[in-house]
Amino acid sequence: MLGLPRSSLVSLQTGVARRGNMALLAAGTGLGEALIVWDGARHLAVGSEGGHVDFAARTDLEVELLQFLRREFGRVSYERVLSGPGILNVYRFLRARSRVPEPDWLRARMAGGDPSAVISESALAERDTCCVEALELFVSIYGAEAGNLALKAFAVGGVFIGGGIGPKIRAKLLDGTFMTAFRDKGRLSPLLATIPVHLALEPRAALLGAAAVAFDMMGGLDGPPKPALGSA
Repeated sequence: MLGLPRSSLVSLQTGVARRGNMALLAAGTGLGEALIVWDGARHLAVGSEGGHVDFAARTDLEVELLQFLRREFGRVSYERVLSGPGILNVYRFLRARSRVPEPDWLRARMAGGDPSAVISESALAERDTCCVEALELFVSIYGAEAGNLALKAFAVGGVFIGGGIGPKIRAKLLDGTFMTAFRDKGRLSPLLATIPVHLALEPRAALLGAAAVAFDMMGGLDGPPKPALGSA
């Protein structure tokens, strides 16, 4: 992420530029979360399984969502909500709650393609109220979890939003829903308001990052190979 050109990033919140820890969330097939730790000289990537922590409901509606998903899955992690399959889970919950029949055109499109993509596209085009509400809830929860990770990592250096879903719902991420939830942290809200937040548009970001790490481990253009982090 740190090596991406500015043209590959969209700012969701400018914040205050400073050196420090950073964080990454990437919703796609699953939910990836990572820390980018500042050690005083450089940033070091630290992986995690943060997407599998317990989903924490913030509102009465989210409590209902949690109860709906618990009946199906038992334990509910953030990945059950913040992922491609998660968009479908949120939609199914809201459709059942509304008791409004699913339109034939929407059912046909979902049967013939990726249901989560169809839901997102229909929401952005405002073709179906339930799809609009599903994307709204998804983005709000996404912003809240980004704020959670920012606090846990003390990511004053910035937060990056990666993964395949973000660029496809760029317009929704920019309408304020995401950042309102990100900053809604009670006494810590002023701190969250100072953290830069960027959406990564580069679909090869993970591959480019892996290549950069390999290049660095090989010593760059000159110099001996470096040991992998954590090796003796």
